[in-house]
Amino acid sequence: MQHNHTPESPVKATNHSNHGAMTEKINHNEHVGHDKSMVSDMLRRFWVCLLLTIPVVLFSPIGMGIGFSLEPPFGLSMEWFGLILTTPIVLWGAYPFTSSAWNSLKKAEVTMMTLIAVGILVSYLYSVMATVFLGGDVFFEAAAMLTSFSLAGHWLEMRSRFATGRAVEALLKLAPSTARVMRNGHEQQIPLEQVVVGDEIIVKPGDRIAVDGTVTTGSSYVDESMISGEPIPVQKDLGAKVIGGTVNQTGAFQFRATAVGADTALAKIVQMVQDAQASKAPAQKLADTAGKYLVFVALGAGVVTFIAWMLFSTQGIVFALAAAVSAIVIACPDALALATPTAITVGVGRAAKEGILFKNATALEGTASINTVIFDKTGTLTEGKPTVTDLEPNRGIDPHELLSVAASADQPSQHPLAEAIVREAQKRLLELAAPEDFNSISGLGISANIQGKIILIGNLRLMQQEKIVTTALEATSQRLSSEGKTPMYVARDGQLLGLIAVADVIRPNSRKAIIALRELNIQTVMLTGDNTRTAEAVAKQLGIDTVIAEVLPQDKANQVKALQQQGRKVAMIGDGVNDAPALAMAEVGVAIGAGTDVAVETADVVLVNSDPSSVASGIQIARVVRQKIVQNLFWAAIYNVLAIPIAAGVLYPSLGILLRPEWAALLMSASTLIVTVNALSIRAIRLKTAV
Repeated sequence: MQHNHTPESPVKATNHSNHGAMTEKINHNEHVGHDKSMVSDMLRRFWVCLLLTIPVVLFSPIGMGIGFSLEPPFGLSMEWFGLILTTPIVLWGAYPFTSSAWNSLKKAEVTMMTLIAVGILVSYLYSVMATVFLGGDVFFEAAAMLTSFSLAGHWLEMRSRFATGRAVEALLKLAPSTARVMRNGHEQQIPLEQVVVGDEIIVKPGDRIAVDGTVTTGSSYVDESMISGEPIPVQKDLGAKVIGGTVNQTGAFQFRATAVGADTALAKIVQMVQDAQASKAPAQKLADTAGKYLVFVALGAGVVTFIAWMLFSTQGIVFALAAAVSAIVIACPDALALATPTAITVGVGRAAKEGILFKNATALEGTASINTVIFDKTGTLTEGKPTVTDLEPNRGIDPHELLSVAASADQPSQHPLAEAIVREAQKRLLELAAPEDFNSISGLGISANIQGKIILIGNLRLMQQEKIVTTALEATSQRLSSEGKTPMYVARDGQLLGLIAVADVIRPNSRKAIIALRELNIQTVMLTGDNTRTAEAVAKQLGIDTVIAEVLPQDKANQVKALQQQGRKVAMIGDGVNDAPALAMAEVGVAIGAGTDVAVETADVVLVNSDPSSVASGIQIARVVRQKIVQNLFWAAIYNVLAIPIAAGVLYPSLGILLRPEWAALLMSASTLIVTVNALSIRAIRLKTAV
């Protein structure tokens, strides 16, 4: 059927709008750049506040307690020195917390931000009043320390929170901006958004395919690794389907567009990534929940303390106010605010030393609950590129001769299997001869003329077609195939020289990864688009529990969802574009560092050193961090239960014990020290290593 390709074509308009809508959704995402600036702003606030906090602490009762007895500069008193340095910390550095607390208050809500803001403002405002009007002790250091440490924790959580826009942008870059289209008998270069279903598109060597379609003329090999994850190019002949975003190799062909814009496989993967990321459950809010109630406890304790001392004692308003502020400050310790971010900061740092990058606190929290790990095969458990694994010469033939002959003949070929053979020969420093004639035989192999001798390299069908006797090595060929390798026969002048096997070899640490996960009682699953025989051969070598093979790219996320519906907490480890939806669907997505930008951006965790054995270490670290967070929250709560009554002056009438504001500040620091030391112990954990 002929299509009207005028600008007013309704077919074109529909498809263009689909493609444009998808692009516009990304290009006009107001949060992408905004989030980057928020992260930078949080880090900038932290460093400025930290530089101002250090002298505030040194010239406070805390600093004197540790032996720092110098006088503040410029003849200032300790109180005015603290006021001058703490004011910008509170007004500018703490603004993210105070503004958030104010917005929550307008909605009649309280959060951890409210708790942090109350602790900062009460400490600061009382100290200002004491400095300017009332006289007496101040504790500016409490406000300064709480601000600085809270900024550090929130910067860590924010820095990679919003990766959706970058991941989708990386996906969209796979599609070319233009396409060669046959219209009215002429070849035209047109923008991608003008391509419509039914267009005849010309693909030349090295071109990236514009949209999905079906081959109508010509043949070639197409590298679909960015979509399928498999490194070996797929042969495309008449009637074969091609996918937009994949890369043509050496041949040329034409295809008819069957899906454009939002209907292409690439666009659907984009949509799946967005949907899966949007469907993720939020992180647990244990600290926020505790903070919500402690806000009321803190304010209530202060109010009750003030009223009680005013009504039932003759100590006066200054005494009552000091006791009330002490109660509020000690009930709002930075220990609670730091309980989660401090443990996370140390845990993320320890993980980084092991080559594991957690992108945010939610990723760390989710990793601790994992009980099932899904591995993509190619590029994750394996190296991701074909390598010569076996040389099986026929009787009387030297292995080096077999490899030299095959590599000489394969030099003109750009097929990955041929490149693997040539690469292996070069690695062994073998002398190669240039072929005088070279011919690629579609679907069978190649033939070449070297120094007057005809060399054949290919599968069994090629040997049978050329009447080469292969009986001596057929059993060996079957064995190699059962091991997941690709055996190729090599013949010279009608005589069989031997077999060369090529495979995507297993990473050195893959078996170590599976053993380590088993020690953590975690089920392992291999999920791959490769054929079942190859997948099972790899799984058998590694000891993987479950194999799910021959899975289409768009179905990988469904396989993850199926395991989740069985009650499993799933981590998905992958490296290709095809893994991106599954990475986003899993509770935790883990990307191999050497993988595609899309996989790395979509994942929650990145293995920087591309070592799959790091997965078990990451899970162990996450479990320890979760344990430390719970312990920190416990210590912070116990601290409040014991300290609030003393700060309120319960023991003063009978024992004469009153917790003055400066001691409240010191105890706040003590609780912070307990939390910090407990978090720092994460650095000392011994990670399990498989033997």
